[in-house]
Amino acid sequence: MDNVKIGIIGIGGMGGNHAENIFAKNIQGMTLTAVADINPERLTWAKDKFGNDFACFESGSELIKSGLVDAVIIATPHYFHPVFSIEGLQNGLHVLTEKPVGVYTKQITEVNKTAEKSGLVYCAMFNQRTHHLYRKMREIVQSKELGEMKRSNWIITDWYRSQSYYDSGSWRATWGGEGGGVLLNQCPHNLDLWQWICGMPKKVTAFCHEGKWHDIEVEDDVTAYVEYENGATGVFVTSTADCPGTNRFEIMFDKGKLVCENDELTLYKLTQSEREFNKTYKDGFGQPEHEIIKVETDGIALHHTGILQNFANAILNNEPLIANGTEGILGLSISNAMHLSSWTGKMVKFPIDHDLFLSELNKRIENSTVKKAQGSVMDVSGTFGV
Repeated sequence: MDNVKIGIIGIGGMGGNHAENIFAKNIQGMTLTAVADINPERLTWAKDKFGNDFACFESGSELIKSGLVDAVIIATPHYFHPVFSIEGLQNGLHVLTEKPVGVYTKQITEVNKTAEKSGLVYCAMFNQRTHHLYRKMREIVQSKELGEMKRSNWIITDWYRSQSYYDSGSWRATWGGEGGGVLLNQCPHNLDLWQWICGMPKKVTAFCHEGKWHDIEVEDDVTAYVEYENGATGVFVTSTADCPGTNRFEIMFDKGKLVCENDELTLYKLTQSEREFNKTYKDGFGQPEHEIIKVETDGIALHHTGILQNFANAILNNEPLIANGTEGILGLSISNAMHLSSWTGKMVKFPIDHDLFLSELNKRIENSTVKKAQGSVMDVSGTFGV
């Protein structure tokens, strides 16, 4: 194979953007062959935009079974991501899914099993992993040049959304339509980066305020505290109501501190280990000296086109994936744990109780008073109700 015939399931905002990139030949070795959407207006838009050199289907399943594509991009509402991922993989197609990989981890364990058994390429659209600042942060953390991590803090509140945003779609900001609020819609990238750079925590306590600032039933304000295996701690704060918001990612180490803010990465590098200074310094008030360094990066941030190209290269040339889809369960586990901790009022340890989370989620879907059209998530692999 020297060219990937791609089908896009869901040709709305993100699916449309991916189609435009592929149609413009921004992705080498990939050709748009088919699209699917349950909204006839989106299919009409696609034909008007890209001509008639591809097939249109009214359902993702029809596209998957058409025999016209080698791979699919899934850009549907959240609950459909694992459904079409499993169906695509089981029908011999490579899969690239939008974030989040799903809503609840129990279903994603089934997706991962299917992907591993298939031997096909399963990729997630975690495009922020291509960003030079986050790549550099990960490189520094993994190098251990600053010693052990002591604390991580991410305040990510520049996700401001008005009520009109939430009112723009019946599936938005509902337990049955979206599966959550800011944690499931805006923050999957941040939660993925948090664990990608700092590692997975071992337990979390969270406070998820539902409909605090908007007329919605899901969370729009979250504060979470985590602990890591080495004793380090972390705090994650997010909201869709702070204006102006903040995006500051700070990691403290034994030998310094990294701060990512305002599109800059700054290193505060100690001249001496803090732990060593603490044990040996004899003059009371004092602290190790440090230098402030503006960290240089390669400046490259390929974003969505980077992941699309990597997906094509992985299929054609076995290039390692930037974001293997099986890793999507990690950030989702943190999100699920935050919800579960807030719902139960207890600290949640990893791995989380998949069944308990799903049970609690279903209670919220069934008792929804905001929009009753969504139905209930089913405890069956690859299946849900809408």
